[in-house]
Amino acid sequence: MKRIITILFTALFFLYAQTYAQSRADELMKQAQESLAKKEYIKARYLFLQAYNSFASQEKYAPAVECGVNASALYHRENYYKEAFELLRSAEQLVGTGEQKLQKSLPNLRFHITKERLQMYINTKNPSRAKEQLNKLGEAAQAAKSDSLNNDFLYTQANYYYTFGMNSQGDTAFKKLIEQYKQQKNYAKVDECYKTLIGIARKANNAGLVARTYDKYIIWTDSVKALTAQDELNVLKRKYDESLATIQEKDDSLSAKQYIIIGLCILAAILAAALVIGTIILLRFILLTRKQKKAISIANEHNELKTKFIQNISAQMKPTLDTLDPKLPGVQALHTFSGHIQELSELENSLSEPYEMEEKNVSTFCENVMDKIRGKVQEDVTLTVNAPKLNVKLNPEHLERILVHLLENAAEYTPTGGKIWLDFKKRGAHTHQFIISDTGCGIPEEQREEIFKPFTEVKDLTQGDGLGLPICSLIATKMNGNLTLDSSYTKGARFILELHA
Repeated sequence: MKRIITILFTALFFLYAQTYAQSRADELMKQAQESLAKKEYIKARYLFLQAYNSFASQEKYAPAVECGVNASALYHRENYYKEAFELLRSAEQLVGTGEQKLQKSLPNLRFHITKERLQMYINTKNPSRAKEQLNKLGEAAQAAKSDSLNNDFLYTQANYYYTFGMNSQGDTAFKKLIEQYKQQKNYAKVDECYKTLIGIARKANNAGLVARTYDKYIIWTDSVKALTAQDELNVLKRKYDESLATIQEKDDSLSAKQYIIIGLCILAAILAAALVIGTIILLRFILLTRKQKKAISIANEHNELKTKFIQNISAQMKPTLDTLDPKLPGVQALHTFSGHIQELSELENSLSEPYEMEEKNVSTFCENVMDKIRGKVQEDVTLTVNAPKLNVKLNPEHLERILVHLLENAAEYTPTGGKIWLDFKKRGAHTHQFIISDTGCGIPEEQREEIFKPFTEVKDLTQGDGLGLPICSLIATKMNGNLTLDSSYTKGARFILELHA
C-alpha cells in the first residue's frame, strides 16, 4: 500500500513540475514580447533566452525556435553577431534532435532559423554566405509545402537581390510574389508588396527603383479599382436578379417589364454614383502621388547636400582659419571644431572597420588613465580605481581616449570634496564594462537623450562644441561596444562603456 502511495505521489509531483515549467516558459515568452513592444531590447533579449532554454528543456520545439530566433535578432540588432550565430546554431541542433525523436522533418522550423541567419549575412554585406542561406531557405519552403512560407521566401529573395544590386532578379521575385497574390485575389497583400518594395528602394537610396515601382503601383491601383468595381458590379447584378425573382414570385400580377425597367434605373443610378465617386477618389490619389514623388525627390536632394556639406566643412574652414591668429581662443575653438567634424565623418564612414585589439592588464591600464586627470580635479576630490589584475583584449589608444574624456568631464563638474570612480566589471565570458561615476551635478533629465547626438545644441564653441560624447560613442561602436548614461544613478553622473570581445 505504501509503495502504491509513493508511486502516486511521485507521479503527481512530476506532473505538477511539468505543468509549472510549461506555465513558466509561456510567461517568460509573454513578458519578452511585452518588453519588445516597449522597445526594451536588452530585457526582451534576456527573457527570450530564458524562454528558449525553458522550452528546449521541455522539447517544445516550435516555441523554442520562435524565442531563439527573436533573441538572435535582438543580438544582431546590437551587432553581437557572434552570440547571434551561436544561438541559431543551438536552435538548429535542437531541431535536429527533435526530428530524430519525432521521426519526421521540421522544415518550417528550419525555415525561420535559416531566414534569420540569412538576414544577418545580408546586414553584414556577405553575398556568398547569404546566397548559401537563400538556397537553404528555398529548400525549406519547398519541403514545408506552405503557401505562406513560399510567399515569405519570395519576399526574402527579392530583398537579397535588391540589397546586393541585382535589381532585375529582385523585380522577378517580387513579380512572382505579386502574381500569386493576384491569383488569390488578395489585393491587400499586393498593395502591401508594392509599398514594401518602395520602402526597400528608399532605404537603399535607389531613385530609379523608387520611380519604377511608383509607376507600377499607380498602374496596379488603377487596375485593382477596375477589378474591384467589376466584382461589386457582379454582386449588384446577382442581388438584382435574386430580388427580381423574389418580386416575380410574390406578385405575378405586376408586369415583369415594369420591374425590369425600375431595376435597371436603380442599377444605372448606383453605377453612375459609383463612377462619380471613383473618379473623385482617383483624381485625389493621382494628385497625392505626384506630391509624394516630388517630396521624395526634394528630400533625397537635401540629404545628399547635407552629407556633402558635413564631409567637406572641415576642408572649407581650414584655409580661412590658417589666416587667423592661432593664439586667439575663438580660433583655437574653431580649429578643434573643424577637427571634430572631420573625425565624426571619418568614424561614420568606417564603422564597419573594427580596431585591432591587444591584451592589456586592466588594473595597470586603469591606474595609468586615472593618473592623467589627477592634476585637473578640484581640491580634496577623491580618485578611486577598482580594477582586478586581469588581462583582457582591448584597443588601448582608443579606449584611453574615451575614458580620459569621461574622466575629464567628471573632474570639471565634481566639486571640492567630491569623489570620482573608475570601475571594471566582467559581465560574461566575452563582455566587460568600464564604469565612470562621480558625485557632481549630474546631467539634467531633459538633456540625457541628446548628449550622444551631434549638433543638437547651439553654444559658444570656446566652451566646447558638444562633439566629444558623440565621437566617443562612435569609437565605442567600432570597438564592438556601446557607451550609455546610467539614468538610474542619482548622486551625480555615471557612464557605462560595455565592450564585447
